[in-house]
Amino acid sequence: MTDPTPRLMLIDGHSMAFRAFYALPAENFSTSGGQHTNAVYGFMSMFSSLMKEEEPTHVGVAFDVGRTTFRTELFPEYKAQREAAPEEFKGQVDLIKEVLEACNIVTMELENYEADDIVGTITKAAEPEGYEILLVTGDRDYLQLVNEQTTVLYPMKGVSDLKRFTPAAVEEKYGLTPTQYPDFAALRGDPSDNLPNIPLVGEKTAAQWIVKYGSLDGVVEHAHEIGGKRGENLRERLDQVQLNRELTGMVTDLSLDVSPDELKLRSADAAAVAERFDALEFGVNLRERVLAALPSDGAVAEVEHQQRREATLDTSSSLAQWLASRENQPIALAVRGTGVAGRGDMHTLALADSEGSAQVAEIAELGPEDEQALAAWLESDSPKLLHEAKAVYHMVRGRGLTLRGIAHDVAIAAYLLRPGQRTYALGDIYQRHLQRQLDQAENSGQMSLLDDGQSELLAAEAVAIMELAEELTEQLQQIDSFELYRDLELPLVSVLGEVEHTGIAVDIDSLERQRDSFISRVDAEVQAAREIAGDDTLNLSSPKQLQVVLFDTLEMPKTKKTKTGYSTAAKEIENLARTHPHPFLDHLLAHREYQKMKTTLDGLIKAVQPDGRIHTTFNQTVTSTGRLSSTEPNLQNIPVRTEVGREIRSAFVVDEEHECLVTADYSQIEMRVMAHLSEDPGLIEAYRRGEDLHNFVGSRVFGVPVDEVTPEIRRRVKAMSYGLVYGLSAYGLSQQLDISPAEAKDIMSTYFERFGGVKRYLDEVVVAARDASYTATLFGRRRYLPELTSTNRVARENAERAALNAPIQGTAADIIKIAMLRVHQVLNDQRLRSRLLLQVHDELVVEVAPGEKETVMAILREEMDKAVQLSVPLEISAGAGVNWDAAAH
Repeated sequence: MTDPTPRLMLIDGHSMAFRAFYALPAENFSTSGGQHTNAVYGFMSMFSSLMKEEEPTHVGVAFDVGRTTFRTELFPEYKAQREAAPEEFKGQVDLIKEVLEACNIVTMELENYEADDIVGTITKAAEPEGYEILLVTGDRDYLQLVNEQTTVLYPMKGVSDLKRFTPAAVEEKYGLTPTQYPDFAALRGDPSDNLPNIPLVGEKTAAQWIVKYGSLDGVVEHAHEIGGKRGENLRERLDQVQLNRELTGMVTDLSLDVSPDELKLRSADAAAVAERFDALEFGVNLRERVLAALPSDGAVAEVEHQQRREATLDTSSSLAQWLASRENQPIALAVRGTGVAGRGDMHTLALADSEGSAQVAEIAELGPEDEQALAAWLESDSPKLLHEAKAVYHMVRGRGLTLRGIAHDVAIAAYLLRPGQRTYALGDIYQRHLQRQLDQAENSGQMSLLDDGQSELLAAEAVAIMELAEELTEQLQQIDSFELYRDLELPLVSVLGEVEHTGIAVDIDSLERQRDSFISRVDAEVQAAREIAGDDTLNLSSPKQLQVVLFDTLEMPKTKKTKTGYSTAAKEIENLARTHPHPFLDHLLAHREYQKMKTTLDGLIKAVQPDGRIHTTFNQTVTSTGRLSSTEPNLQNIPVRTEVGREIRSAFVVDEEHECLVTADYSQIEMRVMAHLSEDPGLIEAYRRGEDLHNFVGSRVFGVPVDEVTPEIRRRVKAMSYGLVYGLSAYGLSQQLDISPAEAKDIMSTYFERFGGVKRYLDEVVVAARDASYTATLFGRRRYLPELTSTNRVARENAERAALNAPIQGTAADIIKIAMLRVHQVLNDQRLRSRLLLQVHDELVVEVAPGEKETVMAILREEMDKAVQLSVPLEISAGAGVNWDAAAH
């Protein structure tokens, strides 16, 4: 048998990177440090699909070096009309190159030439060697290379819909052969390259001339025969047309240091790919698609910290005997089941010790002795090593047991080491931290352990957890974060598990009444807006229809330009309503607000479980700063200070067995952390004297007595004080306060004069973070920000804002977590029947048993106050009531 025809795929890197950039919204793809990654994600997604579908044997990616080439020397206006790349695009091409390097894909570039010259040269070198050639590009100039061996894959939409330009397809589209295409392009001109056209000569005329005279040379030779205004225009511009031809023609004889044979596919470095994708905070799905599409020699790249342990199934002893012989030893536990609060269950588990000895069991198949031994072990303090321990807590709780002895949760350990990753799945962190692949057992509802080696796979997971617990402990100790893990995050798992299991009672009738009310309000706003627009079918959720009404019918000022017209995004409409008030905008904004509230209420109603309670899920590994997030449903997005928010909160009620709800929160916790970290004498003095901070600051900044600080001054000072915590610029402050940037800059300058410690801190924290590549809270929680040294201004400035914010918001998050642990512990120690229900932002909510209200309120105040010792006093506000709103303070 002869070898199959080699297939060479050449990609125009810049062209496809731009296509990818515009195919995916930049705002949806960025690292926690602010580096946009949509072009990288789209490019690699396209790349993996091409590799899978086309199965090339050889691959190369060519990139432009810069804007200056031999073409700009010939014609300085060449591509001069093109705007600079969007800020969000900058830096992404280098990231694409880094990922391709990890994939062992050859990238090519050459000073003074464009990517198409490199591709043209490689193509012409490959044709005599018998290659089948695929060119992937969004540049139609490549059509001149098409022949029976060479096909252009041209994106018609985004980077996924590619049209195959064969010689027949080129002739069908343009009525020309591929070799005639550059002649046609020279006559037609090219706005994208800033090549002038001939007035009155469009694509149709240009094609007719080329067909009639055979080539551009033929057209030039017979130019005197072409009559009318078109012929006159042609003769006046013959020099430009011939220059166009020189510029559109590809150089195909460059001296390159790579040949087609050297583009043969090599095995990807799986560990390096995983490392790059982790740095970009991409999920495991894209990484697996990319690696699956590339050749592999079957070897897993590993950095051996120690010899990988293999799981050995112990079939000689029962589960009870196995556990008894390992009393008080650390045991890793991998579980299959449903890990949801209120609906938890487990059906299969694997246990492994430090030597790799493992037991696997189906719960339904256990005999009485094994079942009793397992239950006793699960509820004992014997150390258990887990992945996503809170989910396991709910599985165990679903069996009527309480999981104790959580000694490790490798997902949380991995999160503390690398916060901001999109996933902390077991296989993902095993690859990330130990550079090892893990084949995982299925999580089917009724998994049979006897099928397809599932027992061995689940046992391997337990051993992987054991290995990770050892390795991640060492890594946490190296960055002085082990105490944060051991003393705060791990104990919080059980507390959050209990809180989620308890849930909070709701008045579902109240929620449904509110939902129906918002449906009516939504309908009313739609009707009012339609009357103003004069359109009975107007859909207020349709950007296209809104554009017509706003900018054509009502002739309002144009907003930000987008690919599909002018933006109707919330921010743009709010700005328009502020600068050009109009009843239609009022109805549109009200419609959006009411629709959002209706959606929130629908989610809350759907989340009510049969026990009449909502069991939200608190996530410890989602935010980069350490704050908990709430999902299914999200209880953090209910407005706190609006009438609508208070109404929704009033539907969260005390149940029949309890007396009331008590809430307690920290007053201005982030500003107090700012005062402590900055050591600013003015802020410290204000808090120690018990002053109203914003009035105090307003007095100092605006030079008026405290009792003469107006509500407007207070509003400005409050916006600025909190804005500084989030890296607010003078321009951002001007937008927020609706004042000129100059006025905002003056206010900030005066603030920094009066509170120099704040200015010094804000400057120093960014410098320190840039040197270290991370920030840290008072408790050692790190946030890594490599983008602080990025050449991409947008990414760098986003990272600088994150560097300002992370230590303050992260410390505040740590404080409320510590308070939660302390309150829960004291409630248990004093054997009270009251119980923690929620932690939302800086607030704790407790359901109080009859006769325990005063005790609970005293515990909350005392334990929250003792959570941390700052240079300024903490202030805790508390209140009680029959529902969440009534308990506000």
